[in-house]
Amino acid sequence: MRNISIILILLFTFSACEKKYQPREFVKISIEKFKIDSASIRAIEIVNDSSIVYASSNGTIGILTGNGKFLGTKKIMTDTIVPHFRAIAYTQEAVFALSIENPALLYRYKNNEIELVYKEVHDKVFYDSMKFFDELNGIAIGDPTDKCLSVLITRDGGKSWGKMDCENLPEIEAGEAAFAASNTNIAIVGESAWVVTGGLKARVFHTPDMGLTWKVYDTPMIQGKNSTGIYSVDFYNERQGIICGGDYTDMQGNYANKSITQNGGKTWEVVSENTEPKYVSCVQYVPNTQGKEVFAVSENGVFYSKSSGKTWDKVSDEGFHAIRFVDENTAWVSGNEVIAKMTIN
Repeated sequence: MRNISIILILLFTFSACEKKYQPREFVKISIEKFKIDSASIRAIEIVNDSSIVYASSNGTIGILTGNGKFLGTKKIMTDTIVPHFRAIAYTQEAVFALSIENPALLYRYKNNEIELVYKEVHDKVFYDSMKFFDELNGIAIGDPTDKCLSVLITRDGGKSWGKMDCENLPEIEAGEAAFAASNTNIAIVGESAWVVTGGLKARVFHTPDMGLTWKVYDTPMIQGKNSTGIYSVDFYNERQGIICGGDYTDMQGNYANKSITQNGGKTWEVVSENTEPKYVSCVQYVPNTQGKEVFAVSENGVFYSKSSGKTWDKVSDEGFHAIRFVDENTAWVSGNEVIAKMTIN
């Protein structure tokens, strides 16, 4: 009798785990805004369920709590240079912010102290995004200064960074680069990372081992101009992913600007063709929804999908650059002179 009970418990547990998630048919959102003067904010990351870290275009790193309090705000200047931040990353030890243009400046922020941990001087330097695999291993991506993407790696929790040699990376195509729209042209699941590009070529670069080896895959996304391509990527697991973008000079264009994969990025299928959302600067899966629910933001508004990105509904006309989720009911968004807490009902 005891063995039968154990088997029944195991069967019940297995069936409960395998139960398919039913996405919300409709969602409504409410947005609580916090004003930040004279700055564009494209770099935000979740710290915990009640606060985020951010870095802005006017050289500021800070923490914002859910009740609107700004903590540990630090304005940075190095040799009269005010860094323009579009990339930020967070570990339990410190916050990291990376500026975009020459010279590239990467700062480590801990206990209200700032340390410059990497500097790169080059006419072509332009860094786009940064993320950590775990507490020790991190990656940052930038436009090519040679025949490959600029890839920075840390193995010591961000205390030091080194640039990968092009001999160990796929060669870039002519006119191919990356976009610093929302700090989301890198997606990480476990030890895998996917990096997306645009311009004359829009491709997906994949490393399964935290940057040691790489493969690159073509996509059907819009490409062929300096302003076209993939602006944002997210992966729900190691197989299911989504890429979005378009042409920032044509915010109303919606041709080949959203694609999904079910095989880890090897092949991509264009979805929601010629329908909203149009240009997208950031796309993110909603946590705890089995990859069914997705949000996308841009200056065109906020959009929601209950079908893994195949179809979309517009849920707000408010324009933002970036979105990050705390849980399935709470997210943070950022844009021009604003960070906002978004509640989903």
